[in-house]
Amino acid sequence: MSNERILAVDDEKPIIELLRYNLEKEGFKAFTCGNGEDALQLAKAELPDLILLDLMLPGLSGLDVCRKLKEYPPTAGIPVIMLTAKSEDSDVIIGLELGAEDYITKPFSPKVLIARIRTVLRRKNRKAPVPEGEKVLIHGIGIDPERHEITLDGERLDLSVTEFQILEYLARNPGRVYSRTQIISAVKGSSYPVTERSIDVQILGIRKKLGERSDCIETVRGVGYRMKDSPR
Repeated sequence: MSNERILAVDDEKPIIELLRYNLEKEGFKAFTCGNGEDALQLAKAELPDLILLDLMLPGLSGLDVCRKLKEYPPTAGIPVIMLTAKSEDSDVIIGLELGAEDYITKPFSPKVLIARIRTVLRRKNRKAPVPEGEKVLIHGIGIDPERHEITLDGERLDLSVTEFQILEYLARNPGRVYSRTQIISAVKGSSYPVTERSIDVQILGIRKKLGERSDCIETVRGVGYRMKDSPR
């Protein structure tokens, strides 16, 4: 059983009741509220281990809440999973770029939601992402930044500079979704003249070179990419 404390924010009472029931069933301590202003107050007062945050809230929107949480040092490190019923991908992308860890679309399976929560909490409770400059080993992929070398099961791979940078960026924080814009900014800088489509082309090239291991880079439709968590 778990004992982490989770704040669930949604303005629909049936959803709040569903979230509370399933969270408490799994051993989590649940706090709930139905608007953005109360969410900020509760987050600052309780400092929960994770926040489930609906994007469509009355008054202060979920995106505004996420932004304010990430700007306030005591709450900046609390992982946020966005809940959204919207079909547009733009809000999800904005949320991820504001610092949210993941998202789930309504209607959702409680089992899937709990699994996502546990995945995010595992990442939070593990060591920090591998620091820049240190070697990375994941899914048999070895990345040595000092030698600018990538190996797969000990065999050297020939990647372009950009492919190397993208693969290293994803591998340093496995499980986290990154939008194409985030990837461009991380490897080339925010002002670099690269289109989002070019990132898709680079990912395709990386996957070809990874061969049977290509599925370790997941496409999150309409959002971006992530490296799968290491198997445990």
